Amino acid sequence: MSEEKIAEEIQDSVPEPEGAANGQETAETVETPESESAEPPTIEEQLAAARAEAEDFKDRWLRSQAEFANARKRMEKQRLDTYTNATVNVMDKLLPIVDDFDRAMENLPEEIIGHSWLEGIQLVQRKLLATLENFNVQPIEALGEPFDPNMHEAITQEPTDEYESGAVCRVLQTGYKIGDRVIRPSLVVVAA
Repeated sequence: MSEEKIAEEIQDSVPEPEGAANGQETAETVETPESESAEPPTIEEQLAAARAEAEDFKDRWLRSQAEFANARKRMEKQRLDTYTNATVNVMDKLLPIVDDFDRAMENLPEEIIGHSWLEGIQLVQRKLLATLENFNVQPIEALGEPFDPNMHEAITQEPTDEYESGAVCRVLQTGYKIGDRVIRPSLVVVAA
């Protein structure tokens, strides 16, 4: 048998639904009553919706711009803090060398003053101090200043007529700071 005959036999064996032969609709093809159709929005409503959507997009864009600017500022501050922390760590290691130079220059024997090699050592000391200045490291001025526990570390008190009570009367070790950040407080004696 050919494929066409098989297809015809299958069609003949399948019963047709009632009324389909007459052109009537079956229960499956019966249309449901149409739901109430909404009227299309007016041009004014469409314009208002478009303006609201544009305003929403603009607001979102402005917020993302502000977030981006804040993130940039935050990253810049973190970068500066990291740089300052690294500088503080390095300078903290150099300060004992500065102290050693200071003590050596304060206690020079009379017989070596004026030697050319001493001038070379003093030049090295000046270069070291210039390096500190290049990194914005400043000595903390303490002598005669009122005692400040944020800048000074008191070792002892001593009676004196030269300074009023509570003022720093001697500096045992110079303190240093970068900007407002103290690297090392000054070791001081406070007038009693």
